[in-house]
Amino acid sequence: MTERLILGQTLAFGGDPFTDGPEVARHERRGGVLVRDGHIAAVGGAEDLRARHPAAQVTDHGDALILPGFVDAHAHYPQTAIIASWGKRLIDWLNSYTFPEEARFADRAYAAEVAGRYLDLLLANGTTTVASYCTIHPESVEAFFEAAQARGMRALAGKTCMDRDTAPAFLRDTAQSAYDDSRALLARWHGVDRLSYIITPRFSPTSTQAQLEALGALWAEHPDCLMQTHLSEQTDEIAWVKSLYPAARDYLDTYEAHGLLGPNGLYGHAIHLEPREIDRLAETGAAVVHCPTSNTFIGSGLFDMGLRARMRLGLATDTGGGSSFSMLRTMAAAYEVAQLRGTALHPSELLWLATGGSAEALRLGHRIGRLAEGYEADLAVIDLASTPAIAQASARAETIWEAVFPTIMMGDDRAVVQTYVAGRAARG
Repeated sequence: MTERLILGQTLAFGGDPFTDGPEVARHERRGGVLVRDGHIAAVGGAEDLRARHPAAQVTDHGDALILPGFVDAHAHYPQTAIIASWGKRLIDWLNSYTFPEEARFADRAYAAEVAGRYLDLLLANGTTTVASYCTIHPESVEAFFEAAQARGMRALAGKTCMDRDTAPAFLRDTAQSAYDDSRALLARWHGVDRLSYIITPRFSPTSTQAQLEALGALWAEHPDCLMQTHLSEQTDEIAWVKSLYPAARDYLDTYEAHGLLGPNGLYGHAIHLEPREIDRLAETGAAVVHCPTSNTFIGSGLFDMGLRARMRLGLATDTGGGSSFSMLRTMAAAYEVAQLRGTALHPSELLWLATGGSAEALRLGHRIGRLAEGYEADLAVIDLASTPAIAQASARAETIWEAVFPTIMMGDDRAVVQTYVAGRAARG
C-alpha cells in the first residue's frame, strides 16, 4: 500500500471558529499530511510523521501552507465564458449574456469543452469541490459530470429547469420534461464515484407552479439529494416574484408551497430576507450561500453575516455573475462586505467558510473541508509570499493569522502552489 507524505505548514480546524473561536485551529509550523488510498491517514508534525512512516513518498512544500481544498457552494459553469461581462441589474444581465450563452449548451461538444476548461480553472485556484448549475439541456449535465469524473473531483450539479414564458423560448423545458430529465440524470449520476445530483429549479420567476410542484415531488422521492435555487438576490427580483405569485406570503413561500423547502435545500444569495423567511430557513435546517463578488458586481446588496448564527452558511464564487474563479478573492469580498455591515471577520472564519463551512452547507462536512484523519485528501497548498506585495506584508507577521490574511485579501491563482484531488497532484 503506497503512502504519500505531503509536508509544509498545516492549519487544521478541530471545530467551527465562529462558535469556538480561532483557537480551535491547530497550526503546525512544520507539519504534514499522510495520504493513503485517497484519504487523509494522519495529520501532525513533519518529523513525527516521517519517523512513523519511513516508506512514504515525500513531497515537501517548504513554508507553503497546506489547507483543505476550497469548496465552492454555488456556481454556474455554463457562464464561464461570460464572466466579467459589463451589465446592469440581474434581469438585464441574464437576458443580455446568460441566456444566449446557455443556449449553446445543447451542443454536447461545446458543453464538454467549457466544462473541462471550467474545472481546470477551479483546480488552478485550489478549489476541489463545486456545486454547479448546468443548463436546461441534459447534455450540459452529462458533460459536466464526465469532466469532473475524469479529474476525480467531488462535484455536485443538476439540470437547470425553466418553463415559464419569462425565460426565452429557446431556453425552456416543461414541467414534465424537467421532472423526467432530472429523474433520469439523478438515476445515472447520483452517488457515482464522487458525484452528486442536485435538483435545480433556477428560481421562481422562470418556473411555473406546475414545474415547482413537479420538482418538489421529485425531491420528496429522493430526499437524500440536495436542492439548489436562488432566493431574494435583488429587490426588483423580489417585486417580480410578488407579481408572479400574488398569493405567496413572501419569496421563500413560492418554494415552500411546492415542497421545495427542507434541510437539504441550498438557497443562493438570500440578501433581502423577511423575518418569516429567516425563521423558516432556520427551523427547517436549510442552508444559505453567500456570493459576495456576485452581489457587489451585479449590485444586489450586502449579505447579513448575522444569519450565520441561525443556519448553515456556504461561500461561493457564483461565476459568472461572480467576478472571480478564486475562493481567495471570494473570501476577500466576504470580508469587505461584512465590514460594510459592521462585522470584522477573522481570518479563521474566512478560511472556514471556504472549506469546512461550505462543506457543511453541502451536507459533506463528514467527508471534505478539513485536515483530519478519514477525510478525503483534497488539499490546497498556498504560498504565503506569492507576490512582492503579499511577501512584504506577511514577512511582518507574528502569528499564522497575520501571515495568511494578506494572501486572503490579495491572493489569486499565483498563490496556489499545488492542488491535490483525492491525494493526487492535480496541477503544476
